[in-house]
Amino acid sequence: MFNIGNIKIEPNAGLFIIAGPCVIETQQICLDIASKLVDISKKTGVPIIFKASFDKANRSSIESFRGPGMEKGLAILDHIRKTTSLPILTDVHEVSQVSAVAEVVDCLQIPAFLCRQTDLLAACGRTGKPINVKKGQFMSPDEMKNAVEKIRSTGNEKIMLTERGTFFGYNRLVNDMTAIPAMKKFGGCPVIFDATHSTQQPGGLGNASAGCPEMAPVLAKAAVAAGADGLFLEVHTDPKNAKSDAATVMPIEWLEKLITHCKKIYEIAKN
Repeated sequence: MFNIGNIKIEPNAGLFIIAGPCVIETQQICLDIASKLVDISKKTGVPIIFKASFDKANRSSIESFRGPGMEKGLAILDHIRKTTSLPILTDVHEVSQVSAVAEVVDCLQIPAFLCRQTDLLAACGRTGKPINVKKGQFMSPDEMKNAVEKIRSTGNEKIMLTERGTFFGYNRLVNDMTAIPAMKKFGGCPVIFDATHSTQQPGGLGNASAGCPEMAPVLAKAAVAAGADGLFLEVHTDPKNAKSDAATVMPIEWLEKLITHCKKIYEIAKN
């Protein structure tokens, strides 16, 4: 068991949510989204961790919006944390970023494409911070045990794993819900389901990913029924104009109803 901010993280300890925009666009947009998340958390009784990236280093096109960069992005995330009291999660792409990011956020995230990067996993582990490792679209659930062991080799046991779909054919992800109980067998690692990225069609627009966000609630409910401890959901106040993942990000207006339904499913599945 460990905490992310004031949120208790433990298998079967209660459903929790990681939510926010894909990338930091402006401080005001992040504040607007975070303020709504605070209200939704109070109404549903489900704790929420705010997420946003300061740099999306793995975009499809060189012309894609990447974010404000680490220095400005961390300042915005620090402001969100102090203003809303929400715990903060963000991803790191390079070992050189890890120590500075760990000073600001409550949880470090390893992007799916980097889940086998030994040096990055170990550097994150050495911070002592909780770490969320996203399962690569090219990885089997059983292979993720290697990522867990790399972090555990540093003495850090604060590890979460996130399922986000597997490549299937051209520009398509599919979800195998048995991946959730498979990864829960690693011992003490809560498993999260990324419902919005799971609807992604990577590279489906040629220079960007396509998607089907209306399927995110369907997948989220199925994942909770399969035993997911938490949900990862990218949300936005203006999805069509989001600067990253506009094709998959979910309207924040859907979130309260979805969390309410998932909370009920979680209680049934736990028993």
